[in-house]
Amino acid sequence: MTLMTPSEAFVETLVANGVTEVFGIVGSACMDALDIFPAAGIRYVPIVHEQGAGHMADGYSRVSGRHGVCMAQNGPGVTNFVTAIAAAYWAHSPVVMIAPESGTATMGLGGFQETNQLPIFSEITKFQGHVNNPRRMAEITGRCFDRAMLEMGPTHLNIPRDYFYGEYDYDIPEPIRIERGPGGTRVLNEAAETLASAKFPVIVSGGGVINSAGVEACMALAELLGAPVVNSYLHNDSFPASHPLWCGSLGYQGSKAGMKLISQADVVLALGTRLGPFGTLPQHGLDYWPKDAKIIQVDADPKMLGLVKKITVGLCGDAREAAEALTERLQNKEMACHANREDRLSKIKAEKAEWEAELDAWHHESDPYSLDMIKEDPDLMHPRQMLRELEKAMPADAMVSTDIGNICSVANSYLRFEQPRSMFAAMSFGNCGYAFPTIIGAKMAAPDRPAVSYAGEGAWGMSFGEILTCVRENIPVTAVVFNNRQWGAEKKNQVDFYGRRFVGSNLDNPSFAAIAKSMGAEGQVIEQLSDVGPALHAACEAQKEGKTTILEIIVNRELGDPFRRDALSMPVRHLEKYKAYV
Repeated sequence: MTLMTPSEAFVETLVANGVTEVFGIVGSACMDALDIFPAAGIRYVPIVHEQGAGHMADGYSRVSGRHGVCMAQNGPGVTNFVTAIAAAYWAHSPVVMIAPESGTATMGLGGFQETNQLPIFSEITKFQGHVNNPRRMAEITGRCFDRAMLEMGPTHLNIPRDYFYGEYDYDIPEPIRIERGPGGTRVLNEAAETLASAKFPVIVSGGGVINSAGVEACMALAELLGAPVVNSYLHNDSFPASHPLWCGSLGYQGSKAGMKLISQADVVLALGTRLGPFGTLPQHGLDYWPKDAKIIQVDADPKMLGLVKKITVGLCGDAREAAEALTERLQNKEMACHANREDRLSKIKAEKAEWEAELDAWHHESDPYSLDMIKEDPDLMHPRQMLRELEKAMPADAMVSTDIGNICSVANSYLRFEQPRSMFAAMSFGNCGYAFPTIIGAKMAAPDRPAVSYAGEGAWGMSFGEILTCVRENIPVTAVVFNNRQWGAEKKNQVDFYGRRFVGSNLDNPSFAAIAKSMGAEGQVIEQLSDVGPALHAACEAQKEGKTTILEIIVNRELGDPFRRDALSMPVRHLEKYKAYV
């Protein structure tokens, strides 16, 4: 036990957990602790908006595998974290949100910047630690860091602002980390027997494979089985794209090859994935999920087992260790899938080749609206052609974050990676304004890797203020902004369901490249397809010189498949004045 102030105990607990960066906006509530960050070796990264700080902490944790930390002023500063913490929740990111609260002497009186913060975050965090006595500062701070790793998600550390002051004896807790293990012996044996009897096994490699450093283990199991491997939705970095067994991602705008192959499966091994409903919806006209296949699901969270899909075997364990244990059990077994291995490998090769050829030839959409837009803007780039050029020019070790929206979603077909912790999306929370701040946090965690964000101009409008963070704090990244003068995903719904009545979906934009230059970054407008690849290459090279570059790419108004066909119905109107609106 050592005599120190609560601020010192708080900071020492951060140090014990390896914290070296904290994202946020300075405020008086936490200033006593903030004052000693530099002496403790902690960099406070001042950002433009607290939502950006939360996303940066998310990106930082997803690249590093460690905690991402954000902290801001009580009240409005803390409530600005809500969207980012919800996104981190669905991404299973161990973000620790440090939330100073109004002082205990005035709480409940409606004072300045006061709100009851705990209920606000109760549904989007894995654990909430409220410091109810300054003597417990180190204990509860440490518990929030432990629980973020244990529960695989964000935690909320709530500290009344007057509890940073005083003098008490503290024992700084050592971090607690657990070894998850491969799962129970009985279910491992059952899973191995099920795989051994499979004639056409398919592996879905999910986020748990990435988080457990399990890509190599997944590869070894896939190679033993000769099984095609598909990425779970928005985890395109969960299996290397150059591997012969890689078949692309499932879900919205995913790989037709992967979808056609998994439709033939008699056994699906869902490795480190909850099989979320949006990631297995019909796509490209294919209702591909195999209705009669046996499903083996491996997840570190037992609550996820069988939650979305009916499963045959549920295995609660670490994805890497489970894959290794299954490989060991199957190593010397006679397996049914070996009898038709060559035929299956031929199918994989053929389906992938057909899909790649389709992507190469997919220059325009064929729906009537898109055909009209081609006539209206005959000289502008097609989004798919542009995405293909970005794919070709992307550095092999690049990290890419994607925002929500039509073109960003279409990018799911074109983003391929060779190493894990390379792709970041807001997952099923699907919030705009995610990609740019997230890639800033990723760059902080991996400064030697190229960092690229994708966003449409609508989502970009919510986040481009963080250009100032890049310039002020010397965090060089590349932002690709797709400018087609519309909210594309919603416009597609208005085309398909609402008679092309565009309410709120057309956008009149200034020059985003010019705005970037005015903020101290590089900015370039790209209007020719031949300029896309060279511009991305140059922008990634410029990161080595400390330069942030905004690439504003002008594309036509063609639209990809509808984003939420599952959630909409053809309109019905009863009142006379609305009957024309059907």
